[in-house]
Amino acid sequence: MMGNFIEFDAAAIRELAQILRDTDLTEIELVDGEARLRVVRQAVVAAPVMQPVAVAAAPVAPVAAAAPAAEPLDAGHPGAVTSPMVGVAYLSPEPNAAQFVTVGAKVAQGQTLLLIEAMKTFNQIKAPRAGTVTRILVESGMPVEYGEPLMIIE
Repeated sequence: MMGNFIEFDAAAIRELAQILRDTDLTEIELVDGEARLRVVRQAVVAAPVMQPVAVAAAPVAPVAAAAPAAEPLDAGHPGAVTSPMVGVAYLSPEPNAAQFVTVGAKVAQGQTLLLIEAMKTFNQIKAPRAGTVTRILVESGMPVEYGEPLMIIE
């Protein structure tokens, strides 16, 4: 951990993440004296599914279109647990340890579901309600953005 760790306002970090999304930038860095804040997001490449598909390729198109169409449904799902920050998701406390939760696991409100590392700090993401984990939408080590669905608890 850095010796001169400075806490930044979570709202400011969210605002920087929104600027990245709005401007299609992948990285922004602010420096004020010795304080430095760098926000990076994974570049999103548009899938060629939006282009017209030849009749011969028609059977392949529904398979390719199914994956992107699932994400908006997950984000609006009433049981979606979304990321409160930009960072990297980890499903277990250590690389070789068991995951905090698995699909089918019953969880209690306040139980740790996963960790998100942001600015070299590991933040526990807790269950907002009791229920059963029906889907895990991220993989360990995967970058996540603010508001991105992480899990579904029903």
